[in-house]
Amino acid sequence: MAPRVDDVMRLCCEISAHEQIKAAVKNSTKGAMVAGGAALMCGMLAGPPGIAVGGAVGGLFGAWLTSGQFKPLPQILMEMPPNQQNKLYNDVVAVLGNLDWTDAAQLIALVMGNATLQQQVTAALLNYITKELRAEVRYHD
Repeated sequence: MAPRVDDVMRLCCEISAHEQIKAAVKNSTKGAMVAGGAALMCGMLAGPPGIAVGGAVGGLFGAWLTSGQFKPLPQILMEMPPNQQNKLYNDVVAVLGNLDWTDAAQLIALVMGNATLQQQVTAALLNYITKELRAEVRYHD
């Protein structure tokens, strides 16, 4: 990972840890497969009424199975693939503007020392998490 991207990722981890933000990334594919599989199995056993019952029961089970398991946001950020990290980096750097830093520690100190900038970076981070990752966010758990 490029040093600048790594610095911004560490900043995002620091902010999300400071704010105690947790997120749950939903796995809709798994839920859809459970619902479809249940509908198929019940349909083969009971015909058309079985498809309806299997779809309903499978849908409920799939929703329960994939309901968000909240993890600390820093963990989610560090598990993201490089292309997603680069997209988040671009979003945060757009907020940072012409801010110049030498390493992650200095970047964190600059942002955490400026309440307005900290709020803007937090907003960019939460926007990315909710829109790009389609995650549910929870604070101070």
